[in-house]
Amino acid sequence: MEIKLWFSLIVLSAITTSALGDFGGPLVGGFYKESCPLAEEIVKHNVEVAVLKDPRMAASLLRLQFHDCFVLGCDASVFLDTHGDMLSEKQATPNINSLRGFEVIDYIKYLLEEACPLTVSCSDILAMAARDSVFLRGGPWWEVLLGRRDSLTASFAGANQFIPAPNSSLESLIVNFKQQGLDFQDLIALSGAHTIGKARCLSFKQRIVQPNMEQTFYVDEFKRHSTFRRILRSQCKDSSRDNELSPLDVKTPAYFDNHYYINLLEGKGLLISDNVLVSEDHEGEIFKKVWEYAVDKDLFFLDFVESMLKMGSINVLTGIEGQVRENCRFVNI
Repeated sequence: MEIKLWFSLIVLSAITTSALGDFGGPLVGGFYKESCPLAEEIVKHNVEVAVLKDPRMAASLLRLQFHDCFVLGCDASVFLDTHGDMLSEKQATPNINSLRGFEVIDYIKYLLEEACPLTVSCSDILAMAARDSVFLRGGPWWEVLLGRRDSLTASFAGANQFIPAPNSSLESLIVNFKQQGLDFQDLIALSGAHTIGKARCLSFKQRIVQPNMEQTFYVDEFKRHSTFRRILRSQCKDSSRDNELSPLDVKTPAYFDNHYYINLLEGKGLLISDNVLVSEDHEGEIFKKVWEYAVDKDLFFLDFVESMLKMGSINVLTGIEGQVRENCRFVNI
């Protein structure tokens, strides 16, 4: 066991190092080593406190990075409040009454401004917080590549257009990820983030009211997936319960592991956009990878890290582009 863990850490280190040349661009490891040496420790400690108070916060912070990177790029545009003619991405349909964790980032930013004024960007804080959230829930650790700067604007329209919907088809998910420079391998690996967190009934209501929404790959003699749908129906039986929450991973909701993929093979993915990875994969390539992750957690962790590094470099601002915001919610005056 110790040898296997040691090998995994060596490979993760190799992936992180190779990322600099492959898709890291101007982002580098240890970016704040001289300018703000305690930056990563400050982020880690306060994410840990936040997750201890609210375990669901780990998934919320990870989700924040997805929703940020898929719009204008990984530039902290998701944090900007509405100001003047600029509508906040927080008000977009995929985000409103759904995204959380803003106050955690606000507090970390406050502490970093006290320690190192106008040095650590909000986009880098989010990248570090997402990594620490995964690790605190039992997932892999990786060196986050840093050096991002923050955007000067947000895109309400972009948030409505580019963030995948929970009822997306497989075809639309593939197209959506391709628009971000991500391939179907990244889609499968990053979907594994749904091994932690919860979703509102409103997000998966269509999955439980429409017939034949699930597909399994074994003889379901005990009707497990039918039972699962009945449980979901009881939780979300009318519109008054639209905001009721259910775990995305019914087996190990508090741990970052590979049970998400086991759930998919059993027809127990919560969202339609989860289940389509197996139910709409007519070529079989995606199903094959889902199966590989279901039986090999270490493989999933390795690929997840690589895809997170790749996603974290989408359209980043560096150098003199953008700015380092003093307050993540507002552009500097």
